[in-house]
Amino acid sequence: MRAKAHFSILKRFYSVRQAKVKICIVGGGPAGFYAAQHLVKKLDSSQIDIYERLPVPFGLVRFGVAPDHPEVKNVINTFTKNCETSKCPIYRQRKLRNRCFSGAVKNGLPYSTYGAEHSRKLNIPGEDIPNVIEARRIVGWYNGIPWDSNLKIDLSGDTVAIFGQGNVAIDVARILLTPVDLLKSTDITQHALEALTDSNIKKVYLIGRRGPLQAAFTIKELREMLKLQSCKTIWKPQDFSGVAEVVPTLARPKKRIAELMLKSVGENSDTSTGNEFRPIFFKSPLEINGKNKVQSVTLGTNELIGDDILSKKAVLTEAKEVLDCNLVVPSIGYKPLQADENIPFDPEKGVAKNVNGKITAGLYTSGWLSTGPSGVILTTMNHAFAVADLILNDINVAGFVNEEKEAYEEINRILREKNVQVIGWADWEKIDRFEQEEGKKVGKPREKLVDVKKMLEIAE
Repeated sequence: MRAKAHFSILKRFYSVRQAKVKICIVGGGPAGFYAAQHLVKKLDSSQIDIYERLPVPFGLVRFGVAPDHPEVKNVINTFTKNCETSKCPIYRQRKLRNRCFSGAVKNGLPYSTYGAEHSRKLNIPGEDIPNVIEARRIVGWYNGIPWDSNLKIDLSGDTVAIFGQGNVAIDVARILLTPVDLLKSTDITQHALEALTDSNIKKVYLIGRRGPLQAAFTIKELREMLKLQSCKTIWKPQDFSGVAEVVPTLARPKKRIAELMLKSVGENSDTSTGNEFRPIFFKSPLEINGKNKVQSVTLGTNELIGDDILSKKAVLTEAKEVLDCNLVVPSIGYKPLQADENIPFDPEKGVAKNVNGKITAGLYTSGWLSTGPSGVILTTMNHAFAVADLILNDINVAGFVNEEKEAYEEINRILREKNVQVIGWADWEKIDRFEQEEGKKVGKPREKLVDVKKMLEIAE
């Protein structure tokens, strides 16, 4: 996630050689923190700096995990413990991102984990109509990303069409359909809570190009939707033609999801007095209709081709239908952008060109910038650890010792010259305490600040 501040984590251990390995990590999300955690455990002598643009750390854990999933955020406790142990300073500046890349190449081992902050487009007519809002921005709106706090989202209509069937799409559907009283005790932003209190949303369609067996959501997220209070899940039975016959051939994770869906289809009832969650399959968006606001979407019907049942491709037929709706939410994936021309980048895949996390000698990448936007926090952890091991191996082979390099000292000098406010770990703790105290007043774990200026005032 991009923002306007940087974090630097500094941890020093001295070996017999008194030689220090200096590593710059760009991006203060889970990939960066996990990498730092693994590296400091394995290196006898190291200086590791993590740079993040916002005055608050943890990236996707803070800004991507749904507010009703507090257990997923527990990893923050581990990150915090590591930082408190090492008394990590945090540095904030505005225009140092490129220097963090190009300068870091000269000042140590650069390691990029700045993630994916743009969304893939539907590329269909009507995508610019008001109330067509990317899932990424809605997540930022209810999770407290500063630049999404003033999102103009109209919830006065009763029907939402979400395109995409991953966990982010389900998260958005669940938040829109969850009774507000259940959200009041989470760390959802106050502006989102107020808007959802006045929401008229009653029906959410989750629309996928392919079939039930190719849906990307995990069983945990599906089970939560099926159990959601005051909400009925309604399937189209014809979407499941032939699925039962294939289930015995599936690997266990996909088999469990398929069995859960089939069980729910068997309990199907197209009558509901509360909210409705309606997953539909084999449909592609062709056009979003409306002038001053969304009125409907035109859907094309697909058929699947290919031998491998899990990787079949969707091909449009001539059949079409129109679905009335008031809000359209594309949720077809995140996409990293090239943040610096010195990083080899594949614009089609939206990743830094790398082999198992290595870009070139002394330059590495992890997280979504490396793999593309997929997986959960555990996936990110495993990948960050693997890349950290690759770095350690290269250090042992090439001996990347840069005692003569300035690294953090040079960046700190630039910050002073530019008269940029510097935020240390203790200053972040002030922000953290403030948010928690504000949350206690209304029975929430924290009330997230969404104004960067306010964050800086509290830190100062």
